[in-house]
Amino acid sequence: MAREADPSLGFLTKRETEVKLPRPTRVKNKTPAPVQITAEQILREARERQEAEIRPPKQKITDPSELSDYRLRKRKEFEDLIRRVRWNVGVWVKYAKWEESQKDFARARSVWERALEVDYRNHTLWLKYAEFEMKNRFVNHARNIWDRAVSLLPRVDQLWYKYIHMEEMLGNVANARQVFERWMHWTPDEQGWLSYIKFELRYNEVERARGIYERYVGCHPRSASAWIKFAKFEMKKGEVARARLVYEAAVEAVQALEDPEEVEKLFVAFAEFEERCKETERARGIYKYALDHIPKGRAEELYKKFLSFEKQYGDKEGIEDAIVGKRRFQYEEEVRKNPLNYDGWFDYIRLEESCGDKERVREIYERAIANLPPAEEKRYWQRYIYLWINYALYEELDAEDMERTREVYRECLKLIPHKKFSFAKMWLLAAQFEIRQKNLKAARQILGNAIGLAPKDKIFKKYIEIELQLGNMNRCRILYEKYLEWSPANCYAWSKYAELEISLHETERARAIFELATAQPALDMPEVLWKAYIDFEISEGEYERTRQLYERLLERTKHLKVWTSYAKFEAIAGKEEEETEMQEENDQESIVELDKQRLQRSRGVFERAFDYFRTVMPELKEERAMLLEEWLNMEDSFGGLGDVSLVQKKLPRKVKRKRAILSEDNTPARFEEYYEYIFPDEAALAPSLKILEAAYKWKKQKIGSDED
Repeated sequence: MAREADPSLGFLTKRETEVKLPRPTRVKNKTPAPVQITAEQILREARERQEAEIRPPKQKITDPSELSDYRLRKRKEFEDLIRRVRWNVGVWVKYAKWEESQKDFARARSVWERALEVDYRNHTLWLKYAEFEMKNRFVNHARNIWDRAVSLLPRVDQLWYKYIHMEEMLGNVANARQVFERWMHWTPDEQGWLSYIKFELRYNEVERARGIYERYVGCHPRSASAWIKFAKFEMKKGEVARARLVYEAAVEAVQALEDPEEVEKLFVAFAEFEERCKETERARGIYKYALDHIPKGRAEELYKKFLSFEKQYGDKEGIEDAIVGKRRFQYEEEVRKNPLNYDGWFDYIRLEESCGDKERVREIYERAIANLPPAEEKRYWQRYIYLWINYALYEELDAEDMERTREVYRECLKLIPHKKFSFAKMWLLAAQFEIRQKNLKAARQILGNAIGLAPKDKIFKKYIEIELQLGNMNRCRILYEKYLEWSPANCYAWSKYAELEISLHETERARAIFELATAQPALDMPEVLWKAYIDFEISEGEYERTRQLYERLLERTKHLKVWTSYAKFEAIAGKEEEETEMQEENDQESIVELDKQRLQRSRGVFERAFDYFRTVMPELKEERAMLLEEWLNMEDSFGGLGDVSLVQKKLPRKVKRKRAILSEDNTPARFEEYYEYIFPDEAALAPSLKILEAAYKWKKQKIGSDED
């Protein structure tokens, strides 16, 4: 007989503990067996030996009372499930389908309506609801549902399609047409209009389809595909004249498009239409007109089509000359009608530059720059000034006439009203041109005039960069002073000026610059300036000055980053230098003593910060928690010297809570979870928090006892 379980061995008996595991069998013959067993055979045998799945017995209902109990139980299950997951649409759908299976259509309809109250924007619910009514042949109910659905969700195309399909399947063509008309009032996309047209064509309503096409292109006048489909429809019906009128109207409507691909597609379709009609001259005129109105770089496909067309019907050389002449004439007409259309001048100049006639190019440039903008406002001059820039670059790079280039820059700078606005780009281009010509005096004169007439950040930066490359430090100092006189709140200028002095090892000058900068009443980015000043003092090894800077900064702002940066500085101030000296002297006790001093100073900063956030700004709990995390990391970084427990007893407890989100009528719409930090001192003051704390400790003890 087996002995009872020994308590010292847990639940095992003595006999079970004495059982030894069998030794693995040694395979002596490792040659392959004559009959191989495949993986398929193993899987088949495993499947055959599996036990049958245990399924609950089928329930047979024999009397009305059992049926009533069954229905009551199922409805209770569904209602409980809905109460838990009210926003789950699948649960509502299953509930409604079950009621439908019980032939209780009124209850099923009630379930659908309740589901729509939860989420009426879910178009799937509307679709399944309407399918339920149609499947059970409640046509008027289904029609009512579709009306409500398309009224609430008119931008869901599937609802319109299903509604129209139902009416068409019932043979109610007039009702289907009426639904289409309701849909078209919402100006749907192209597919909706095409579906309406196909519907009318199925019933041979050609005139109605033509009217719909007219409304379709009126709704989408800038869609080339809409016009092309309209024209192809007229061609299919044999109306060549109507198709041509459609294309002509399309050309007028689509020319305002910013996308040249759409315009190109329309012109290609128009020209191919004329080719099919054997109107060769018309097709050629369309191609030429298109090439004149579409930017050259964006009409590659059109140009290929034109070349293919001319290979069949014309001469290639004559065509190229004709294209250039036609485009020149077109540009002349365009600039004559609107001489302030600078884009037209740019296109015209680009055409002449491709022909290579320098005198003609200069003539066009002179005519273009003679058209001054209508008002002395910068937005009118922004496009115009690029005419001068292109003119100067053409004279320098293509014509290689440096005197004319210099004259272009000079006249442009005279023309700009610098008292109202200026263009730093123009000053810099003129100065860089003089530098390329090795005329440094002229470049300095241009940049000096720019600073005197229209000072800008770009001009100061570029001028200083040039002088730095030349090594003229006195000039750089003068420029920085001018820069700061013009913009005393510019932290970038102050920092760069100080960096210059630091690079020249002028420590006192750099410190004086930083002092002047921090004394300014207004700065655009003070945090960048203070950081640069502090980093400078640290790099110089002036730790006492750095502490004074941090104290001055804390008088202005007590941001969390300032406190943590100050504490981290105290934790590492002079650490590497002092440790190197002590290690050379093998003085470990001094190293430990210095670490203690650094720890005390850093801990003192953290304590001041913690007191500030606890007493002065108690609402900033998250910042206080972040401060404690930084403090904990600092204590941990000091190893045995640090006291982690000092911080751990101040750490807050993170509690997940819920709060109501109010709707427009100030009623709770839903709840959201958020985290709140509860600090030990606050928990001691609030009695409700004491109860929660006790419950939390009891729960932890209970979990620990269960694990034991």
